[in-house]
Amino acid sequence: MQERETKFKRIVKDYWLIILTGLAVGAAAVILSALGNPKNMGFCIACFLRDGAGALGFHSAAVVQYVRPEIIGLVLGSMIIAMIGREWRPMGGSSPMTRFLLGVIVMIGALIFLGCPLRMVIRLGGGDLNALVGLLGFIAGILIGIVPLKLGFSLKRAYKQSRIEGLVFPVMLIALALIAIFGGGYLNNSVEGPGSQRANFFVALLISAGVGALCQRSRLCMAGGMRDAVMFKDFRLISGFIAIIVAVLAGNLIVNGSLSFGFENQPVAHTDGIFNFLGMTLVGWGSVLLGGCPLRQLILAGEGNSDSAITVTGFVTGAAVAHNFGLASSANGIGGGPVLIVVLASFAALILISVFNIAKGGK
Repeated sequence: MQERETKFKRIVKDYWLIILTGLAVGAAAVILSALGNPKNMGFCIACFLRDGAGALGFHSAAVVQYVRPEIIGLVLGSMIIAMIGREWRPMGGSSPMTRFLLGVIVMIGALIFLGCPLRMVIRLGGGDLNALVGLLGFIAGILIGIVPLKLGFSLKRAYKQSRIEGLVFPVMLIALALIAIFGGGYLNNSVEGPGSQRANFFVALLISAGVGALCQRSRLCMAGGMRDAVMFKDFRLISGFIAIIVAVLAGNLIVNGSLSFGFENQPVAHTDGIFNFLGMTLVGWGSVLLGGCPLRQLILAGEGNSDSAITVTGFVTGAAVAHNFGLASSANGIGGGPVLIVVLASFAALILISVFNIAKGGK
């Protein structure tokens, strides 16, 4: 009896923070949607970075242009709590250009699916069954990515860097926030479509900063949760994944009174199962090679990791490429560009990156 009680206490100690973080993320997504963000998109790293790219004029899709304070809040919340906890450590130099390319590929895959892993979970909690197809692709990508990890895949070690290097990315975001607040005329802002649907800037900034702090402490990661469950039988991170779904389900029932389960007529989603699957396979595989999903990369960038900051720059570039070349999907379906060709080329790139970064002595 005492042994069971001790085991229970150990589980509570190991899991409470990650579950709390998952519940907070899910609640924040519901609240931000209720306050004006697009439905089933209260939090979406890929979508919000895409909107920011449009606000800066990197693409011309007029319906998705806005500096999302959620991105800024996540990074600043992570940075502040990391500094308080003495975990802010400027590091970098681990295959930066490879990480940049992986960031581009992950973003293209996410915009084909219409969402990052976080939005995939939020869409599931909102009843969007297209996200279930995306989840299967995400799992497939993670399982593929685990193979090179087991064979010795590595993007090499990171090195300690100067404080200035660690501060560059957060300071750039602070400058962007100030421009959005005081000089919004210099930025593009959507007047219709998803980019025009937004919660109050300061409320969203505050909520996301709190979420960023929790994510930094708990190490929440969509890809990392499934990777750890498969490789190490460690279900701590994946419990946060499940907590987000539970919070979104409960939150939508409380706010909306009901859920709309199905494939058709879901907010900012399409029903092409093949590309939903393939897009999230790219995201899962690329995230495993990067060592974290898009949400985790933002949190690490807040901790001073310049490799993650470069990866986020790759995400922004990928968003611009996806929209400028007609690769991004919409509620009407797949984009009009050479989507299949780019998807196949992206898979080829992931194969090459996986193979050529297996350490000597690996198979």
